[in-house]
Amino acid sequence: MMLALTRFRAVACAVLAALLLAACATPTRHAQQADGPAFDRAGRFAVSVVYFNGKRDAVQGGFVWRDTGRELLLDLANPLGSTLARVQVLPGRAVLTRSNGQVEHADHPDALVEQALGSPIPVSGLRDWLRGRTGNDPVSDLRKDDGGNIASFTQNGWRVQLSRYDDQGPRLLQMNRNDANRAISARLVADGS
Repeated sequence: MMLALTRFRAVACAVLAALLLAACATPTRHAQQADGPAFDRAGRFAVSVVYFNGKRDAVQGGFVWRDTGRELLLDLANPLGSTLARVQVLPGRAVLTRSNGQVEHADHPDALVEQALGSPIPVSGLRDWLRGRTGNDPVSDLRKDDGGNIASFTQNGWRVQLSRYDDQGPRLLQMNRNDANRAISARLVADGS
């Protein structure tokens, strides 16, 4: 039981970070590379999981996101700023490297999370959501704010709310999902540009 809880927290930090808010520290931003333009975001995250049997899990920390279009790097840190893990996504594969050196592989970042947690988490969806877009998958209940920015929608089982836009996209993302045995709530707050 304790091992399962420890595994959940470590993996949740590592993969759900792209979803999330609430810590004081943010990992160091990735150095700019000369391989073309990249989309960079950093900030804080929080994830809460409430199981229908009454059990609760929560994790929070900081994140740094760098997406070149070909490669995605997501670094996660605990609230004190110590690195927890890195998620690397390349075409056709995803790699999770924990701070202890343990490595897990999958064909798709969402599959990596499902392999580790037993449920899908929308790492791939965040590639669009962090930019204030919905991507190509079907969307329902799409709403926009007075400025024409996307404010909320439902996609792939997630209810997503985007707000506090700056020139890169939303600075606040709130994502909720109910699975068969649990409710997941994730919050991501990006630093200002």
